[in-house]
Amino acid sequence: MNEQQFIEALKEMGIELSDTQIGQFKKYFELLVEWNEKMNLTAITDLEGVYLKHFYDSISASFYFDFTKVESLCDVGAGAGFPSLPIKICFPHLHVTIVDSLNKRITFLNHLSEQLQLENVSFVHARAEEFGQNEKYREKFDVVTARAVARLSVLSELCLPIAKEGGFFVALKAAAGPEELKDAKKAISTLGASLKEEFSYSLPIEESDRTLYIFDKIKKTPKKYPRKPGIPNKTPII
Repeated sequence: MNEQQFIEALKEMGIELSDTQIGQFKKYFELLVEWNEKMNLTAITDLEGVYLKHFYDSISASFYFDFTKVESLCDVGAGAGFPSLPIKICFPHLHVTIVDSLNKRITFLNHLSEQLQLENVSFVHARAEEFGQNEKYREKFDVVTARAVARLSVLSELCLPIAKEGGFFVALKAAAGPEELKDAKKAISTLGASLKEEFSYSLPIEESDRTLYIFDKIKKTPKKYPRKPGIPNKTPII
């Protein structure tokens, strides 16, 4: 997917990019490739791959979830900023917080946001488990997103404690989504959420399968969750 195809594909889905936004995506791509030579941010560095598998794939969440109706978004384990920063470029009103356990990635994200002149973004160097127990962040966000971080049973424990009651958890998954959802049912209800909607679709051009889950946070998460770093991964709530 080249730049023009990207612009046209978004337009078809009702997102018309301004010259500023087109420039931000261009700069994002350049900085991603430049910094990737110094640190491992992504295995995908060709222009067509980045525009399709990172930018378009991230923004596809907005075809099914209305980001215009929320203000605060937290992205767990965003790595090089996916999915939250492409979403932020398209929906500039969002206040975005990214939490990542690797300080090198936080350094990149800070530099990136300065270069793209993004406002109302903050980057926190922390383990998601500790972040979720921090009163400053716990149950404070309208929507929590995550893409390719962990299995849904584990991911729920990292994400749901920081979604506010009445908020949402939006999980971007590949073809294994339905299988992961079966394993995650107990975790989702234990942590105070229920499945609101699920969508299956294909990424254009390469036709790879995607699944998007939108969970409603219907009650507070019990205080003991998330458990200590590493525990959710070793012993998920199943």
